[in-house]
Amino acid sequence: MTSDASRDPRRAGLSRRRFFGLAGAGTAGVLAAGAAGGVIGHATAADPTAAGTAAATDAVPFTGDHQAGIVTPAQDRLHFVAFDVITDSRDDLVEMLQAWTAAARRMTAGQDAGPVGAVDGGQYAPPDDTGEAIGLPASGLTLTIGFGPTLFTAADGTDRFGIAGRRPEPLAELPSFPGDALDPARSGGDLCVQACANDPQVAVHAVRNLSRLGAGVVSVRWSQLGFGRTSSTSSAQATPRNLFGFKDGTDNLKSENGSAVERFVWVADGDPGADWLAGGSYVVTRRIRMRIEPWDTSTLAEQEQTIGRTKGAGAPLGQQAEFDPVDFTVRAGTGPAIPENSHVFLAHPTNSGTAILRRGYSFVDGSDGLGRLDAGLFFIAYERNPETGFVQVQKNLRMDAMNEYIQHTSSAVFACPPGISGPDDWWGRALFS
Repeated sequence: MTSDASRDPRRAGLSRRRFFGLAGAGTAGVLAAGAAGGVIGHATAADPTAAGTAAATDAVPFTGDHQAGIVTPAQDRLHFVAFDVITDSRDDLVEMLQAWTAAARRMTAGQDAGPVGAVDGGQYAPPDDTGEAIGLPASGLTLTIGFGPTLFTAADGTDRFGIAGRRPEPLAELPSFPGDALDPARSGGDLCVQACANDPQVAVHAVRNLSRLGAGVVSVRWSQLGFGRTSSTSSAQATPRNLFGFKDGTDNLKSENGSAVERFVWVADGDPGADWLAGGSYVVTRRIRMRIEPWDTSTLAEQEQTIGRTKGAGAPLGQQAEFDPVDFTVRAGTGPAIPENSHVFLAHPTNSGTAILRRGYSFVDGSDGLGRLDAGLFFIAYERNPETGFVQVQKNLRMDAMNEYIQHTSSAVFACPPGISGPDDWWGRALFS
């Protein structure tokens, strides 16, 4: 008997993915529960301190009220990828999301992407794992998914998958800002996956296998590798430095700030479009090119006045230590110690009236062909509502002295659903059910 799948290689691939992915889902769920001691997901949500002190090679629980990779203590490496959905079949998209979830369960537990693995299958069948992570531990891998505005409604207004009516109002393309030089080919996307890990090979392996499982359903629109986290999401972490040499994210929201995280990060029941998104969040990404060469020729005093902190200790100007309170009333000579056009003055929650949870990374993508480094910050911010979060902060930064040294070159926004509840749950189930 000849099936439709045997005549159509793409459908055959989907059938294989469904078999391997869903066959492994139950097993992976049991293993994850065992590894977590029966309390799943709380290391990233209810007990962030425990997660912050975990070894860099440990596995982060995949299930929980919220997706891992948001308030999870920020890992050292990033591979962020945005996908375009290239099928018109809702069934194929749902099937892929189920297969992705099963593979993510396994990979975040330090296992192969599929139940057979990279080398234990038949010699004449493609392996269900690509193999470059053989022998490597879980390395704190987290995989976080998001849905872009164009997944709900195409540019021509088409309701692509029967979910246009479920697009939350805050999930809209970001407005343009002064100084933007956005590349459309490196912006937007129907889906995104954020892979964070303490080993770059583990993060890349995860994205590669999800892309492989999505063949015929999605294609990579753009991706970004990152190193050297530029913020801390747990008070257990030391503050890192960005490529300008300054400590970054001192006053970032931390997972331990429970009430602030609830207020500014998680979508709540009653929020616009929260019927399927409650417990989730919105993520804004911006690729920010840093003009390294002119920055490196500016004086230390100018750099510190631009940022609003000392370069060595990271203290707010007018203070001594990094975590001394930011005090805008402190004077230095005839003016304020922290200039009113400094980044700290304009971006600080006291003056911006809002807060976002940042977990960005540095990048160096070679040169620009003119003898200058193509380097900067891949900005990632999670928030309850982009309009009252990132957009509000960005509007406040119109007169930021740092604008002389940076330029935004890509932009995207995605709605990240709540966490996976158990072995039968899958990414996007509440949206597509």
